[in-house]
Amino acid sequence: MEPRFDLMANELGAKIAKRIYNVALAIVQSPLPQTTQDLVMLRASQINGCGFCVDYHTKDAAAAGETAVRVNLVAAWRESTVFTEAERAALALAEEGTRIADAHQGVSDQTWAQVREHYDDDQIVALVSLVAMINANNRLNVIVRKPGGSYQPGMFADMAN
Repeated sequence: MEPRFDLMANELGAKIAKRIYNVALAIVQSPLPQTTQDLVMLRASQINGCGFCVDYHTKDAAAAGETAVRVNLVAAWRESTVFTEAERAALALAEEGTRIADAHQGVSDQTWAQVREHYDDDQIVALVSLVAMINANNRLNVIVRKPGGSYQPGMFADMAN
């Protein structure tokens, strides 16, 4: 697969990417556990078929010490025993928030209640924002066909500020 367009090679694309990265930094610095963030970003990216983001979040999770078993089971989290109840609530929110067009009510009341049970208000702000931002990133990369395979953990660290 050949990429259609390199957003980062365009001045405006790079400017927008920098702003998106700074939003991501605010989420990373939130009280939402990094492990949960990694799992949520990976699951949304799998659903959206974003090869670059699946590559990115798989490698970042591994670099942060996540086990191969848990990373590999994210796609089948409902049929797995390796996730906490809090992580399962976050993954359910990620799926329902990603598949809004497929669900007549968007995020279900049941999923929202599970999220409220496990996360405080600041964590919920971070989680909802994370789902929205990873979906935006997935869509940018899928539209321009940015392929997976080239990501190295930490390669975007110089984008801050």
